[in-house]
Amino acid sequence: MKTVEQILKTKSQHQTVYTIGPDDSVLDALKLLAEKNVGALPVVENDQVVGIVSERDYARKLVLKGRSSAATPVREIMSAPVITVEPKKNLDYCMQQMTDRHLRHLPVVENGQLLGLLSIGDLVKETIAEQANLIKQLEQYIRGE
Repeated sequence: MKTVEQILKTKSQHQTVYTIGPDDSVLDALKLLAEKNVGALPVVENDQVVGIVSERDYARKLVLKGRSSAATPVREIMSAPVITVEPKKNLDYCMQQMTDRHLRHLPVVENGQLLGLLSIGDLVKETIAEQANLIKQLEQYIRGE
C-alpha cells in the first residue's frame, strides 16, 4: 500500500499546488480555479493552511445565498478548519477520511507546511493501478511464472 509521500512524488512531476489567501476575493479564487483547471485551492495565511475553498463552497455558500463573488473574501466561504493528511499515511487512510467526511481534496501538510494536494481522482487512479498490478502478479503466479 502506497503512502501519501509516494503518491505525491509521482504526482509532483505533473502538478503545482496553487493557493489563495483568505482576504483575496472569491472572484479571484474562481479565476484561479478556472485558469489552472483545478477544483480546490488551499487557503494559506502566514505560510499555514487555514482552510480550503472549492467549487462546492462557491456554489453552496455564495451563489445559493445571492452573494457577490467580487465583494466576498475567501475566508467567508472557505471550509475551515481544514482536514489535512500527513505524508506517512497510506492510501486506505486517505480514502477513509475522504469517504467519512465527504471530501474531494486533502491537503498534505507536515510540520505546518503545505507539501501537496490529493484529490479523490488521484486516489482512485492509484487504487486502480495497485489492483491492476495485483491482478498481474496473481496471473503470473497461476501460470507458474
